[in-house]
Amino acid sequence: MTSTAAPRRTRLSPFSDAPAYVIALALAAVVIVPIVYVVISGFRSNGQLASKPVGLPHPWVTHNYTKVIASADFWRMVGNSIIIAAVATVLVVGVSALAAYPLARFRFRGREAIYTFFTFGLLFPIAVAALPLYLLLRQLHLDETLLGVALPEAAFGIPITVIILRPFMRAVPAELEDAAAIDGCTSFGFFWRVLLPLTRPALITVTILSVITSWNNFILPLLVLTEPHHWTLPLGAANYSTEHATDTAGVLAFTTLSIVPALVFFLFAERRIVGGLSGAVKG
Repeated sequence: MTSTAAPRRTRLSPFSDAPAYVIALALAAVVIVPIVYVVISGFRSNGQLASKPVGLPHPWVTHNYTKVIASADFWRMVGNSIIIAAVATVLVVGVSALAAYPLARFRFRGREAIYTFFTFGLLFPIAVAALPLYLLLRQLHLDETLLGVALPEAAFGIPITVIILRPFMRAVPAELEDAAAIDGCTSFGFFWRVLLPLTRPALITVTILSVITSWNNFILPLLVLTEPHHWTLPLGAANYSTEHATDTAGVLAFTTLSIVPALVFFLFAERRIVGGLSGAVKG
């Protein structure tokens, strides 16, 4: 009898992953350190920042944050950002799901050409479309309105959303579609009752990405909105830093409070984003 020897297991050195950890820590430091500096510096006075730009507050000053929180302008900007993000996200997810469905489940001439057209949308920067977009919004009487910001944001967010949703919808077995058709389910019924529930991880992912992208958008509000009562948080933070150039600590406090909602939302939704994108890669 011949015995087959068990395959040898190669022992990895405990330091084999050290370069990856070092790179990860370096990248994390590049991202986290500036945020921590801005947050902590908001608790310092202008005198402390002038005498020692880098250091801990001594004493801790809360007036910078309380002044911003007590401002009605700040909460109006928060409301404007929420409205724009909500409208843009609903449009992005709804339209993209309807567009990705035939591109994933139907076979027709020109399907891949249409899908390629969506990929070209990723290469089209907003800055290039600034002038024609502004003229179009003015003709439609959407300039100086929150809807005039939400609609272009949705238009620029649809290409990447279609690209993410299509692999999920293609991965759904055709047997489920056949079974639904036998039960009398129409194409739209299959889309609404079967396909959307099965692609929920992808829908959650694109929803999160759309909310964060809209919340942090600066170019479109700057292009469309000129009245202060229409400003969003990124636009308000930029103008606040200009108006209060001498109040460095106050500017840092305003900047911190501006990024807190998006940062908290992202931290809670991080696992959903990773799971959805990994599913898209597998599809």
